[in-house]
Amino acid sequence: MSRIHRRVKAAVAVAVALAAALAVGCSSGADGPAAGSQDSVDAALKAGGTITYWSWTPSAKDQVAAFEKEFPNVKVNYVNAGTNKEQYTKLQNAIKAGSGAPDVAQIEYYALPQFALTESLADLDQYGFGAFEKDYAPSTWSSVRVNNGLYGLPQDSGPMALFYNKEVFDAHGIAVPKTWDEYVAAAKKLHTADPGKYLTSDTGDPGFATSMIWQAGGKPFTSDGRNVKVDLADAGTKKWTATWNQLVEGKLLAPIKEWSDDWFRALGDGTIASLVTGAWMPGNFKSSVPGGAGKWAVAPMPTYDGRPVTAENGGSTQSVLKQSGNPALAAAFVRWLNHGNGVKPFIASGGFPATTADLNSPAFLDQADPYFGGQKINQVLNDASKNVAKGWTYLPYQTYANSVFSDTVGKAYLGGSSLDAGLNAWQQAIVDYGNQQGFTVSAG
Repeated sequence: MSRIHRRVKAAVAVAVALAAALAVGCSSGADGPAAGSQDSVDAALKAGGTITYWSWTPSAKDQVAAFEKEFPNVKVNYVNAGTNKEQYTKLQNAIKAGSGAPDVAQIEYYALPQFALTESLADLDQYGFGAFEKDYAPSTWSSVRVNNGLYGLPQDSGPMALFYNKEVFDAHGIAVPKTWDEYVAAAKKLHTADPGKYLTSDTGDPGFATSMIWQAGGKPFTSDGRNVKVDLADAGTKKWTATWNQLVEGKLLAPIKEWSDDWFRALGDGTIASLVTGAWMPGNFKSSVPGGAGKWAVAPMPTYDGRPVTAENGGSTQSVLKQSGNPALAAAFVRWLNHGNGVKPFIASGGFPATTADLNSPAFLDQADPYFGGQKINQVLNDASKNVAKGWTYLPYQTYANSVFSDTVGKAYLGGSSLDAGLNAWQQAIVDYGNQQGFTVSAG
């Protein structure tokens, strides 16, 4: 079974488990003590104990080792339960069963609402963690707030930027585009000059599409408890498709599946000359695109009018499960991971932090990156984190929605046709599923 098929099946399994969990509600685990301040967290850390942590982040092992060294009376059982959707399926199964969930789990921002909605997570406001709001980028803090509850502390952020192959751009006389009109013009110029090269790739990724709609000012998903509205034809969505349809219909996107071996090779040999993606991408370049060293650079994400605005693409938090037998100790671990010394090994592994102190530190901002020709790329990425458009929300069942993206919008990419029809089909699937699961979902 291909990796794509495994992920789709896992996402559907998560959706099925979500429906079951909605029926179970909060009966799947015991609430932790409502301490109301960080005193109980400090006391639990002093007392020590054992907790289990599920995560796939590359820095997890080093972070756990550093935590146990700093707090030798605490044992953290680290488990890699699979990447994102695979872990979510196991997590939902444990929630439904009422046992087997870890004390702490890594959860991406887009998936967080579904776990918060089923009351499977501890609200960290009870431990006084709401006081940390000022210490994080606003876009990431809003991502861990669901229905006035605080269900994690931001680990990283993914403000979008333009990563481009300077060597290819220079060879073809392409100026770094500041607007989307300039970006489309550059795509046409490059592919006309060399039909074997493409300005970028996109074979249909729901996370990329929603981030692009976000940057364009779209707000296609709104919810108030179990009342949901979906409008994938709003002004922001139309603004994005008016641009991106030119690339799709003009066959100006590299027909190479993202994250495949061929895709990494294309980034290294100049076949794909740019990517618009999250600030976490540099680590992937360094580990998987060695042939691009010294060729790539980073610039602000193009915009529609030249004024700076971007969106988040990716990012995770760590959440405390209500099943935890020691939620205060679990909360202490989360605090250390994302508001304490745990941030250091995360940055060292190539992670892009969410904490403003680290984002603005001279050591971080002034670091010249050899892979990117000595450019101080964190200055560009930090500026991006300050220009994320406000007001974005995900669906309370975004994982399911993403799993059927390829069956709807994906057909437009495959056929080189307008994305608008595909988005309409996606909207219908989202509305139908939500209503089947007990939400009240309206369209338009």
